[in-house]
Amino acid sequence: MTARAAAAGRSRPELITDTALALLVERGMRGLTHRAVDERAGLPQGSTSNYVRTRQALLEATVRRLAEREAQVLALDGVPAPSTGLDGVVGALAAALHRHLTHHRELLVARYELGLEATRRPELREFYDATGRRRFREPLNALMAAAGSREPERHALSLTAWCEGLMFSCAAGSYHSAVPGEEELRRGFGELLHGMLGTPGVPGTPDA
Repeated sequence: MTARAAAAGRSRPELITDTALALLVERGMRGLTHRAVDERAGLPQGSTSNYVRTRQALLEATVRRLAEREAQVLALDGVPAPSTGLDGVVGALAAALHRHLTHHRELLVARYELGLEATRRPELREFYDATGRRRFREPLNALMAAAGSREPERHALSLTAWCEGLMFSCAAGSYHSAVPGEEELRRGFGELLHGMLGTPGVPGTPDA
């Protein structure tokens, strides 16, 4: 492990994939090469190739690391059980999305770069989708089922689409400089979840 990696408390693979994510944000997909990762990370030439020999392997490792970091930011495993009340779920989801939008926007940019590349690489598409399904889609399906949804997969899709739309708008779209506050996100989640689940009372609205 290099001194730089040790100082950051990261393993060599984490240093390589974190560097790959940073390069995606700064230079786009064309700027992500084995050599560029070595140079940016301060590693001896050939270090990245020793860890991931092909471009496909580099992209898969980067997707995996991105999912790990986004999972840490969103912390879906820390969302209160719906049985304790839907308002707790709404608050936790709003806090998680606000945290992602305000402090980890670079991860979203990297995700869009990888997602677009996956549309051109069928082998990456399969890995990208499987990683996202395991990390995010399945937990959301379970959350909606626990909240009483009779169609948890469909409702999870609606929830994901709403979040993804906000993420893109705030990271790379027309709301780049107007990220909604946590309370605004709380109201949005409340309207969406209460509406889908048919539960009374939407937090922050006059009839709640």
